[in-house]
Amino acid sequence: MMPAVPFAAAPLALLAALSTGAWAQQAAYAPGAGPAPALPPPKQSLIPTVNVAPVERFQENQTPVAAAGFTVRAYARELDHPRWVYVLPNGDVLVVETNAPPKPEDGKGIKGAIMKSQMKKAGAVTPSANRITLLRDIDAHGVATTRSVFLQGLHSPFGVALVGNDLYVANTDAVLKFPYQTGQTAITARGVKVMDLPGGTLNHHWTKNIIASPDGKTLYATVGSNSNVAEHGMAREEGRAAIWQLDLASSKATLFATGLRNPNGMAWQPQSQTLWTVVNERDELGNDLVPDYLTSVKPGGFYGWPYSYFGQHVDPRVKEPNPALVAQAIVPDYALGGHTASLGLAFYQGDLFPASYRGGAFIGQHGSWNRKPHSGYKVVFVPFANGQPAGPPQDFLSGFLSADGKARGRPVGVGVDKAGALLVVDDVANVVWRVTPKGN
Repeated sequence: MMPAVPFAAAPLALLAALSTGAWAQQAAYAPGAGPAPALPPPKQSLIPTVNVAPVERFQENQTPVAAAGFTVRAYARELDHPRWVYVLPNGDVLVVETNAPPKPEDGKGIKGAIMKSQMKKAGAVTPSANRITLLRDIDAHGVATTRSVFLQGLHSPFGVALVGNDLYVANTDAVLKFPYQTGQTAITARGVKVMDLPGGTLNHHWTKNIIASPDGKTLYATVGSNSNVAEHGMAREEGRAAIWQLDLASSKATLFATGLRNPNGMAWQPQSQTLWTVVNERDELGNDLVPDYLTSVKPGGFYGWPYSYFGQHVDPRVKEPNPALVAQAIVPDYALGGHTASLGLAFYQGDLFPASYRGGAFIGQHGSWNRKPHSGYKVVFVPFANGQPAGPPQDFLSGFLSADGKARGRPVGVGVDKAGALLVVDDVANVVWRVTPKGN
């Protein structure tokens, strides 16, 4: 926002701002989005905002709304709370059907009971299928023609990564390795644990994602915080709010970056070959605080949680302040708006979409439960140039939220299939959607 200037000077000030592009750049972004979001003052209240969108699922003849020039259809329906997607090199699509594990220490008290009730209303409280399903499009018509149980008996799985003939799966408390051969439709071998992950009976943010380095030597794992803002004490946050790295040759695990409240999607930006992630920030500071964000991940970097947000904005609720760490906090690269629940992340490297999409980021926004009005409930596209975000987020797949505030679906994981189409996992409609340019 431009500073106020006297009326007589306003035309000259406006001309100067426009000549540098600063005013135009700021005006192009919605509030709470972009590389330099304007952050409002925090608002705390005794009763937190709760605004859950009740479920009213897409009917069989209904779909979300794709951006102009694109069309969307169901790749697979009638899945069991699908959350994540991974495309194998031969084109087979793995869909992770999962939900939270039992966590008896999480959600205690009146507030916890209210949250459980509201999450049930949102369709988020269902038993975990604990499996990965393989989908295959045999005739290349853009619809899965066969499906098979690929892996089962898992423990609230989420992330998947293939390195050579080793398939890694992130359960909620450990990373397992399974043998894989191209084309197989089921794995019956027992998994071998290669890394423990923080879990336990609290386990507030249970989803653990993984990604392999481009050279296949290192695995990276996301671990969300055990609370909103360390209200259980920092001892319960050991190893959390972080991205870990595992050297596959030595099995040595070390912290790669910290202070990331709840990182989920990870992807390698194709131009810079830098690791990026999307992060869900803290709640109960108002409708527009704190923006979820997309950021490159600097080795050894600290991103603020719980002590501060978006750099040095101190959170006064933290019981154990740490000014030294606040001074080191890195400002995220790109804000995505408050409470969007941005989870999925995929950089586009296919040839099916127009050239303007190459190198840009698709982000699955699961949608808010504690904001008025709602935010998220869509897939957005962030254009990139020279390895950096280069414009406002664009709605790419919307219509998940009805005009009267019902959740017809909620997007989570996103991926690009072998043909270059975008796959979007919807854990409310229980569908994997496939988006292509019209005529494809």
